[in-house]
Amino acid sequence: MVPKGGDDMAKVGKDTRITDSRLFDLRWHRGHRALTSPLARLYGKSHDLNKLLGRLHDLLETHSKNRPADLRLLDLERDIDPDWFLSQEMVAYVFYIDKFAGKLSNLPKHIDYLRDLGVTYAHLMPCLKPRPGQSDGGYAVMDYREINPALGSMADFEASATALRRAGISTCIDMVLNHTAKEHDWAVRARAGDPFYQDFYLMFDTDILPRKYELGLLEVFPMQAPGNFTHYPDIGKWIWTTFNEYQWDLNWANPEVFLAFVDTILHLANKGVDIFRLDAVAFMWKKMGTNCQNLPEVHDILQALVQATRIAAPGVIHKAEAIVGPRELVPYLGTGSHTGKVANLAYHNTLMVQFWSALAARDTRLMTYVLRTHFPQAFTHACFATYIRCHDDIGWAITEEDAAHFPPMTGPGHRNFLADFYNGSFPGSFARGADFQSNPETGDRRTNGSFASLAGLEAAEESGDAKATDLAIARILMGHTLIASFGGIPLIYMGDEIGMTNDHSYLDHPELAKDGRWMHRPAMDWKAVKTIAKGNSPAARIHAGTKAILTKRKQTTQLASDVPTRILDLGHPGLFIFERLAEDKAITSLFNFTESDQRITPWALRLDPGYHYIDVLGGAALSLRDGLIAVPPYGCLWLRPAAPLL
Repeated sequence: MVPKGGDDMAKVGKDTRITDSRLFDLRWHRGHRALTSPLARLYGKSHDLNKLLGRLHDLLETHSKNRPADLRLLDLERDIDPDWFLSQEMVAYVFYIDKFAGKLSNLPKHIDYLRDLGVTYAHLMPCLKPRPGQSDGGYAVMDYREINPALGSMADFEASATALRRAGISTCIDMVLNHTAKEHDWAVRARAGDPFYQDFYLMFDTDILPRKYELGLLEVFPMQAPGNFTHYPDIGKWIWTTFNEYQWDLNWANPEVFLAFVDTILHLANKGVDIFRLDAVAFMWKKMGTNCQNLPEVHDILQALVQATRIAAPGVIHKAEAIVGPRELVPYLGTGSHTGKVANLAYHNTLMVQFWSALAARDTRLMTYVLRTHFPQAFTHACFATYIRCHDDIGWAITEEDAAHFPPMTGPGHRNFLADFYNGSFPGSFARGADFQSNPETGDRRTNGSFASLAGLEAAEESGDAKATDLAIARILMGHTLIASFGGIPLIYMGDEIGMTNDHSYLDHPELAKDGRWMHRPAMDWKAVKTIAKGNSPAARIHAGTKAILTKRKQTTQLASDVPTRILDLGHPGLFIFERLAEDKAITSLFNFTESDQRITPWALRLDPGYHYIDVLGGAALSLRDGLIAVPPYGCLWLRPAAPLL
C-alpha cells in the first residue's frame, strides 16, 4: 500500500521508534504532493496515475533501504540543513578525469590540491560508459551503470567518491537525460523491434511528421550534424537525433522512461554521487509547432525527478544544464508552482556571456541592464552556478530586444563583434580563440578558447609584453572574483586557476580533430603546479590570486547564495556594481571592466556617510582620492561597513 497521509500517517505517529522505514514513510509523506502534481500533469490523462505512484513508491523504498550507512547519515545531516549548498563556503572545480588524474584510481592523490584551493564540490566530467568512437565528449552514454573502462571501474568510482566525501568534497557527475547512445541496451532492443523499448524513443515510420517538426526546430551542430532526424533503412524508421546521429532522443511522454531514470539516478546516488548535472534538459519534451526547447513539461519532469530523489536520497541535489536565454533560464531554478521544487542549481550562462561582452566592449551598460532586468535577486532552495567558461563553447546569447536599448547596437551586430573579438580578428583584440559551428543561414558563430587565452594571456606570452601579461592576469582574477561574489556557487574549470592556454594538440587525434572545443580542454599542467609555491610566473600569480579570492569568499557570510543580489544601475559605463543585501551588513561590489582607472563618488553607491568602510577583498580600509573611490584597471572592491565614524 502506498501511504498518502491521513490515517496512515496517524498510525506512524503512534510509533516513537526512529527506523529507516519510518524515515522513508515520513519523507514520502513530505514529498508526496510535490511529486504527484507534476506526474499528474505529465501522465495523468494517458496512464493510471495511482499505479504509477505505487510503482514509484516501491522503487524509492528499495533504493532507500539500500543506502550505505555513511550516506544515510549524510541524508540526515542535509535533511536538517537542506540549504547546505547555499553556504559561502561552497566552491566547485570541474574536470575531465583523464585530463586531471589519468584514471579514477589516481584521483584521491590529488585531493590535497583541491582542498588547498578551497574546493568543496568536484564535478567529474562524463565518466559513465560512452559508445565506442565518437561520443560527443562522453555525452553519448551506452551504459549508465558502468564507468568508462578507459577511466576505471565502478569500484574505483566508489572509492574516489568516498575519499572526496571524507575530505568534505561533494561528487558531481553528468546524467544525460535527453538522449542515449544508439548502442545503449534500450536502443539495441528498440532497433531489434521490441515495441516496449521502441516507445522509449521518438521513432517514426515515415518522414511526414519529422518534416513538420523540423519547421520549428533549430540545429545544435549545423556543421557536423545538420537536421534533427536520422533515417535508418535497416529498421525503416526515422529517429529523433537532436545532437548527433548516434544520440537517440528519449520519449519522456512515456512514464517508463521516467521510472527508468529515477531507478538509474538512485542507483548512482547509492554509489556516492551527491550532485547530478542533468544534461540537455531544455530539449526533453517535444511539441509540434514549437522549437521543442524549454517547454513547461520540462519543468514538471525536473520537479518529479528532484522530488523523487529527495524522498529516497535527500542528501542529493541536482543541477540543470540549460544554456538558454535569460527569459528561459530563470524557471529552471523554480518559479510559480515550481518554486523551491525543481533544480537546485543552474548554470548562469547569461552572467558568463555578459562578462565577456563587457570585457570586449569596455562597457558594462548592457551587462547591467540584462542582469538587472531579467533575474530575481534570490531564489528559494536554489541558486546559480556561476562560471566564466566551461568545457563547452560560448554562444553569444545577446537578444535583439536587449541590444535595442543601446543604439546603435543591434543583436546581430554585437554578436558578430564578439565572435570577431574573441577569435582575434577584431583590430586591437587581446583574445586568441576560434569560431565554432558557424551557421551560414543565420550568421551566428560560437566561440572556443580557454579562459586565459580569451583573456589575453596567450597573446601576451607570445609577444613577451610584461604589461599585457599583467592586464591578462588582472582580467582572469576579476572573472574569478565576479563568480565568487555575485551569488551562487563559483565553478572553476580545471586549469583556469593556473592560467592554462589553448592546446591545439587535439588536431593530431582523428577522433577529436573535428570538434574544436578540445582546444580548451587541455591536460592538467602538473609541472606548472609544482612551481606555484615559488617564483612569480603567471601560473603562480593566478593561483595565489584565485586561492586568496576563494578564501575571502569563505570568510564572508554576506556572499552566501541565499543572500539577495541587487544590481545598481548608476550609468557608469566602466563599472559593474552590485550589492549583496545581507541582514547584518551589506557588501557593495565594484568591478572595473577597462584598462584605465575608474572613479565614482561614495554617495552614488549609497554608502552610509556615518561609517568607515573596508575593502574585504583587499583587507584594507577604503581610502578616497579627491573624495572619490578609485578602482584600478580590471580591479575589484568588496566594500563593507566596518565601524561608525566617531
